[in-house]
Amino acid sequence: MANGEAAVELRGVHKSFGAQNVLNGVDLAVPAGETLSVLGRSGTGKSVLLRLIVGLQKPDAGSICVRGQDVTGSSGEELNDLRKKIGFLFQQAALYDSLTVEQNVAFPLRRHRPGSKNEHRERAHQLLDRVGMKKEHWGKMPSQISGGMQKRVGLARALALDPEILLFDEPTSGLDPISAGEIDDLIVRLQQEHRTTSIVVTHDLHGARAISDHLALLHQGNVLITGTFEDLKNSHDEFVAHFLQQAL
Repeated sequence: MANGEAAVELRGVHKSFGAQNVLNGVDLAVPAGETLSVLGRSGTGKSVLLRLIVGLQKPDAGSICVRGQDVTGSSGEELNDLRKKIGFLFQQAALYDSLTVEQNVAFPLRRHRPGSKNEHRERAHQLLDRVGMKKEHWGKMPSQISGGMQKRVGLARALALDPEILLFDEPTSGLDPISAGEIDDLIVRLQQEHRTTSIVVTHDLHGARAISDHLALLHQGNVLITGTFEDLKNSHDEFVAHFLQQAL
């Protein structure tokens, strides 16, 4: 991986749920301003990795540092402050069913940013426009828009507090190829415009190849390989070769 300050760094991270070992000593570093895609089979702990980084779950062992701050040893108040610097796009967008599109995006602003209701609404409109949501959909409920649109709204909400780090959990899952490509293009554009550090959990190797500076392949609770797509392609590891063959 390229040299540079690590915005996110995991060292020896273990996580189990009962008798099920999910992560078995994961080491991973993401340089500031780069995009890392985390690949792997279902159930390999990719989504767990994101929840640990943002402090929604705690590791059984190991350390996780975000912008130099030890997540595992942070208090609740310190974690809340750190989370304001992290945007999280959940797998199913996780929009509030009882709020309109506009209200979903404005929600974190009203919780964490000073300003009037009109100012928050204007900021929400800017973000929705930025992710390509047409004005005619701003007043709709999440159930009234498509899955691709829901992902766009989730992304707009994740950007509300101008995060330094973005976490994407299967951002194109369940989308048609055109919608998936549009979401990938959005991720690339955001990274280019703001040099945001991004971690993308995905099954979509084609999308990961297009948006990422580096890739990491999880297997049996460990990072089997980290590098560029060419590094993975040139690997002599049997599982890496099999994974690429099945995914491409």
